[in-house]
Amino acid sequence: MEKITKEVYLKWYEDMLFWRKFEDKLAAVYIQQKVRGFLHLYNGQEAVLAGALHAMDLTKDRMITAYRNHVQPIGMGVDPKAVMAELYGKVTGTSKGMGGSMHIFSKEHRFHGGHGIVGGQIPLGAGMAFGDKYAGRDNVTLCYMGDGAVRQGAFHEALNLAMLWQLPVVFICENNGYAMGTSVERTSYSTDIWKLGLGYEMPCGPVDGMNPVTVAEEMSKAIERARSGGGPTFLEMKTYRYRGHSMSDAQHYRTKAEVEEYKKIDPITQVLDIIKENEYATEDEIKAIDKGVKARVAECEKFAEESDYPPVQQLYDMVYEQEDFPFVEHK
Repeated sequence: MEKITKEVYLKWYEDMLFWRKFEDKLAAVYIQQKVRGFLHLYNGQEAVLAGALHAMDLTKDRMITAYRNHVQPIGMGVDPKAVMAELYGKVTGTSKGMGGSMHIFSKEHRFHGGHGIVGGQIPLGAGMAFGDKYAGRDNVTLCYMGDGAVRQGAFHEALNLAMLWQLPVVFICENNGYAMGTSVERTSYSTDIWKLGLGYEMPCGPVDGMNPVTVAEEMSKAIERARSGGGPTFLEMKTYRYRGHSMSDAQHYRTKAEVEEYKKIDPITQVLDIIKENEYATEDEIKAIDKGVKARVAECEKFAEESDYPPVQQLYDMVYEQEDFPFVEHK
């Protein structure tokens, strides 16, 4: 793993702060009904992404996840303005406004989606890893899921085949404590989700998902194992989300005191404390980062606001056509 230096800590702080403020802006414009449908925010879980990106090779590794998927593509290199435009349903979005919040996608940057079906991305992640192994590529696929998705049969089928074929995939469960509004304790006899990997003799373990350093260390080991032909890994990132499952979540299942307790170990605050303790940046430099993040978020909002909605004709451009079945006349 690349050494975690002063520059890494400063990048982590700026990136995680930007992701947090980017989604805070989404929450604000959602209330104004500028973003519609469902909106699942990542606030509190940023260390899981920051640590993983440090361990990845962004020139070839892949990522696939569920519907809490706005900031991952930004981390992978997608223009955040295009991500925000997609949530606005604008033609300048990542999928020309046709995907929306739960379906951000970028083939160019190897971010293979947000998926709205719980657990639906897990066999797809295994399948991408199979494709890379079959083609002789040394890419690694990172396949993310929530704690609720491990109840799906497809999860177990994918883990079994990944071990059977020794696929270059890392399965990551982001356990934020709740599947929608249902706690892990109410749905699982064993609350140590990582132990599900033991049934397949898959390397597995728990990780402090609130600390990007521990995430980077464990992800680096898993990625190296996969890239060297050692097969898959299953990691449980123990993390927490500060907002509801989605914007429509009243959060009656937990107390405000519980949320405040987890905010004491906020990943952004942890990184900022290290920066200050080690004097990696002055107060003025930190303020400059904060100001820059605010400006970038404002640029994204302005871009999305000023972009056009897709033309009606685009509906016909997004479906297949074949000459011997002229169901809908094209243009």
